[in-house]
Amino acid sequence: MARGAEGLAATVADIKRLGGRALGLTVDVADAAQVEAAATRIERELGPIDVWINNAMVTAVGPVEAIAPSEYQRITDVCYHGFVWGTRAALFYMRPRNRGTIIQVGSALAYRSIPLQAAYCGAKHAIHGFTDSLRRELSHDGIRIELCMVHLPAVNTPQFDWCVNRTDHALEPVSPIFQPEIVADAIHHASLHP
Repeated sequence: MARGAEGLAATVADIKRLGGRALGLTVDVADAAQVEAAATRIERELGPIDVWINNAMVTAVGPVEAIAPSEYQRITDVCYHGFVWGTRAALFYMRPRNRGTIIQVGSALAYRSIPLQAAYCGAKHAIHGFTDSLRRELSHDGIRIELCMVHLPAVNTPQFDWCVNRTDHALEPVSPIFQPEIVADAIHHASLHP
């Protein structure tokens, strides 16, 4: 699932080229109904959802008062509510089977906020709190769904090329910067060893 059709198509092609089955769905994770419909289609066309990974990001960089209310809303809707909607969609199918793994792709910024990214840091803190609360619920109810968080460091992605920039400077991640393959390996490891 992704908003960008071009990247989504490329990912589907890569998966098929490597011998896997893929279903590319254009979805705005900020819309709960779209996420629920996607989960239903995934279950119907690919089979039971064993692993669900929430990894959506949008941000605006700048002083708190320079970020518009609509930008705060969008960042929160994608970076927090999108994870909630994805988690709920996965739980709908996993809970009756009493198995599955949900992985939240978080950030070190869930623990240590930085200046000029208040909305993003707030959303990452919220995901952490939501996930911990849900983990306690599942444990209390004896549900064997694994809930994991993979907190990212600075990663070499194009995020700062397309995010809203309310500063007078070019943006880049804070060093040290890690390659995306390291992150992919960590997420893959968490899916196999939650």
